[in-house]
Amino acid sequence: MTNNTNSVNGGALPSIGPASPTTRDRRHFIGGSDARIIMGKDEKPLLRLWREKRGEEAPLDLSDVLVVQLGVVTESLNRRWYEFNSGNRVSEVQRHAVHRTMPWMAATLGGLVKETGAVFEAKFMLPWSFSEEAAAEKYMAQLQHNMLVAGTKKSILSIITGGGKWIELSIEADPIYQTILIAAEKAFWRAVKTGETPALFDCEPPKRRIEAVRVVDMNASNSWAEFASLFCATRQAHADHERARSELKALMPEDAKEARGHGIRAKRSKSGAISFDLLAMEAGHASFQ
Repeated sequence: MTNNTNSVNGGALPSIGPASPTTRDRRHFIGGSDARIIMGKDEKPLLRLWREKRGEEAPLDLSDVLVVQLGVVTESLNRRWYEFNSGNRVSEVQRHAVHRTMPWMAATLGGLVKETGAVFEAKFMLPWSFSEEAAAEKYMAQLQHNMLVAGTKKSILSIITGGGKWIELSIEADPIYQTILIAAEKAFWRAVKTGETPALFDCEPPKRRIEAVRVVDMNASNSWAEFASLFCATRQAHADHERARSELKALMPEDAKEARGHGIRAKRSKSGAISFDLLAMEAGHASFQ
């Protein structure tokens, strides 16, 4: 998993061409942006999407939503910037793809990276409270859906922010999440066909694994200082404890189910594992028969 951050204000850029619009009727399939709603936590957009797919309500007009239109007009720039910085090429731009066995599952792909076969998705996001983790979570359902449709195990999320930054996130297919996604989409599509009201699936998206690359100084953290001191103070005691446990296990007779003495009890399970617990010390250290 990789991430890169560059300014959008420097270097030569290849020429930018217009993206091909899609004319597919979205009522007849579940697309990547639909997957975000189906796997979301808000019932209102889910019910609206259900009515749209049934032809009972017109799709939302987003032509006057500035952030959406910024995403539209920067998509081609975003793709070209990714190609310029990565050295890879994006093909199949705006191609309508259909899952090989589930025809109701489809996607209008942002593209496919020729060198890796990864699904390419270009997004514009505002810089306020932006984080890579939040971006990955927001678009996880769409990316996992598109990977299923395209039959690939990799995806690239290429983001331009309003702060003049470009971020590339590489996200791999998650088989467990995709299994849940398919189940949720099947249930939603069945509701579209039968007229039954759909219900939220409410599944947490997988967390994007972050590559560990930093060395962090924790000297300013009081909590770190507290537990670091405790760790140092108990390290030898822990080592002694583990040694004692090992020696006691060796001393326990092989045919003994339970052994007691000097305040502890050892018990052997049916599988042969030995566990210990503490006993209340009795006056005179009375022996057990």
